[in-house]
This record gives sequence, structure tokens and C-alpha cells, in this order.
Amino acid sequence: MDKFNYILQLKTLLLSMERELGLDDLSGPELDILLVARSLTSRLGGVVTSNEIRNHDLVKSFAPATYHRALRNLVERGFLKRAAGSKAKSYIVPDALE
Repeated sequence: MDKFNYILQLKTLLLSMERELGLDDLSGPELDILLVARSLTSRLGGVVTSNEIRNHDLVKSFAPATYHRALRNLVERGFLKRAAGSKAKSYIVPDALE
């Protein structure tokens, strides 16, 4: 099997997993930010800062407007929540996403 078919199989599997988790209607930047935020927390409900997310390799290349718009959309849709009592831009990934 050639490499293109392997990529197709991986993307098909990924799409199936995204659908299963209810993530298939997120934009590319939204999905990347959510995945990075989740990976940077040691557990659901853990706090991650905007700077930590922004400095990850998957997100670094986003234009500032794209990054902030996607982050805002994730908060508005409940995929991320602002951490209570934090002055910095800190977020949590809600338990309901598991």
C-alpha cells in the first residue's frame, strides 16, 4: 500500500473518532486548540494558560486573529471554560468532554 493510502486510512480513522466525541463540526484551528489544551492538562478540569496553548507546535503558526477567534468559539460552545479566580487567561477542559 502506498503512503497516500495510509494517510487516507489515518484521516478516516481520525474523522470517525472526532464524530464519536462530537468534535467533527469544529474548525481545524478549533480542534487543534482543544486537543492541545487537553494534552497540556494532567487531568480533566486541570488549568492551562493561553500562552501554553499558543506556544505549542500545532498552534504556533496560526495568525493571532485565527487563534483568538477559535479560542473564543471554543469557550462560547463550552469546549473550554475560563478558569475561575485567575487573572491570566487560563482555561479548563470540562469533565463532560470525556
